[in-house]
Amino acid sequence: MKHLINDRATLVEEMLEGLVCAYQGTVIKVPDVNGIVKCHIEEGKVALLVGGGSGHEPIYHGLVGKNMADAAAVGNIFASPNPRVIYETAKACQRGNGVLFLYGNYAGDVMNFDIAAEMLHEDGIRVRTVVINDDVATQDKENRRGISGLFFAVKIAGSVCASVKDLDAVAEIVQKAVDRTRSMGTAFEAGTMLNTGKPTFTLQPDEIEIGMGIHGEPGVEVAKTMPAKQLIQIMLKRILSDLPFKRGDEVAVLLNDLGSVTNMELCIANKTVAEVLSEAGLLTLYTHIGKVSTTMDMRGFSISLIQLDDELKQYFFADANSLAFDFHRS
Repeated sequence: MKHLINDRATLVEEMLEGLVCAYQGTVIKVPDVNGIVKCHIEEGKVALLVGGGSGHEPIYHGLVGKNMADAAAVGNIFASPNPRVIYETAKACQRGNGVLFLYGNYAGDVMNFDIAAEMLHEDGIRVRTVVINDDVATQDKENRRGISGLFFAVKIAGSVCASVKDLDAVAEIVQKAVDRTRSMGTAFEAGTMLNTGKPTFTLQPDEIEIGMGIHGEPGVEVAKTMPAKQLIQIMLKRILSDLPFKRGDEVAVLLNDLGSVTNMELCIANKTVAEVLSEAGLLTLYTHIGKVSTTMDMRGFSISLIQLDDELKQYFFADANSLAFDFHRS
């Protein structure tokens, strides 16, 4: 396989160095650990720390910025950042009013972020945690994976942390956003792990996996290839029934490229998404199409919906700027 790399042993470190350069002086790397933090965070602000494994870029480390995350703790490829990375990054971004941890619901992340929270508590730093669990492919809601819906969670959490001064109130609003978000992904072909050069899973040439997780975890079924319209209808049926979404709801939509699906294909998919949502009586206020949470170069995509109310809309539509996402409400 041909890849744009230097040394498999230093992939994450070199990626972070390039990322910091691209931020053009607005973020710095946390000394001695794989974390980044904004250069300017006001005193008394509730800090927003996001984090997870590498290989999903631009999540999370591309979403540090104005009305977005204050810092990101970065793990190795598809691996949680260790407690020290999280602890040091949290200390670097905290400004005396507590830290909100926001990350996907994976066992390693939960364990390591919890350990870091205990370490911070011993230092007198308050921490609240919101875990993202938007993947409807998992029936057990407590153990659901966090997938592309994390984009909505970070967008809202960044704005909430910029304007709300009480950590408990911040966590309550962000939890509400997570509770109203549903997602589902489908894979056509595996991505390649840059650290090993091997694919993350295998499918036959005429097979797709509906509901696959962002690390290659099994989905709800392996099916034969089918037209985009049929596939979108299958995915949205699960998403819409799970909340459940109801007629009159206002929603935002994400069509996320998991690595190597083209924008042309995602726009074709969005035609059916728009038709299905309209038929269901849902009003789409915003649609985002593109790479948000990837699985290396996996050929696949995911759909996310968030049910917005008046409170969430004010945060969702606040201006925001980061390396990977720029939003200005006209």
